[in-house]
Amino acid sequence: PAADSDVSYKDLAPARRECDMFDAALSDHVGDYEETFMTAASPGTVCTTMRNGGHYDSHESYVRAVAAQMRQEYELIHERGYLLQLDCPDLAMEWHGMFQHGSVREFQQAIEIHIDAINEACVNIPKERIRLHVCWGNYDGPHDHDIPLSDVLPVIRHANVGAFSLEFANPRHQHEYASLKLQPLPDDTLLLAGVIDSTVNYVEHPQVVCNRILEAVDAVGDKERVIAGADCGFGTFAGWECVAASVVWKKFESLDEGARIASEKLW
Repeated sequence: PAADSDVSYKDLAPARRECDMFDAALSDHVGDYEETFMTAASPGTVCTTMRNGGHYDSHESYVRAVAAQMRQEYELIHERGYLLQLDCPDLAMEWHGMFQHGSVREFQQAIEIHIDAINEACVNIPKERIRLHVCWGNYDGPHDHDIPLSDVLPVIRHANVGAFSLEFANPRHQHEYASLKLQPLPDDTLLLAGVIDSTVNYVEHPQVVCNRILEAVDAVGDKERVIAGADCGFGTFAGWECVAASVVWKKFESLDEGARIASEKLW
């Protein structure tokens, strides 16, 4: 698919229905959760998945046009009381996708546009109600062409968001806490550190989870600014799940126990 005419958000009704379904699922669990979040594709992800079919004179003009339309969905999610999670594989995975034939600097310039478009689209939402998920692709593969976090961190840290969700459990990026020490996230933001891998059926030991949380806290320098999470979603494509559902729940149990152990150590 490609954009061969002006993009427009024609109908928010499907997005509203999705919010309604989420509310219905939560109705039996009132008070069980600290907060709820709803995901949405970033403008850059939309534009790297559905390319410009030649209608727009540049990638930048296409991204900004999509951002202006996606603002409606982002503001709906905020109005419904959820945290807005922007899913942004474009900020890392597209280095070995759409931008694989360019230089690192050219990729950085492209994602600078993507970050600026996000900030434009979310101008009416408080930053503490937004989190940014950066992803190298939730697939079981070599990942030996992934761009290092150190090359994208100087750009993504300028997103006007309250939290950054980053992958640190997969074996290609476990070492990259060091990048956060050299290029710290803004002091008023949280790190949602991926401490369980969303692509393998191994169930991480709670002590492994604990160790990863402690490493994240050491990198950030503030235990109050770290939340433990998964690297990515476990079912990001319909009918294509790498991890069995029963194993997903076991991994979450291990995440919960590991977080409890880490909290006891930290507090």
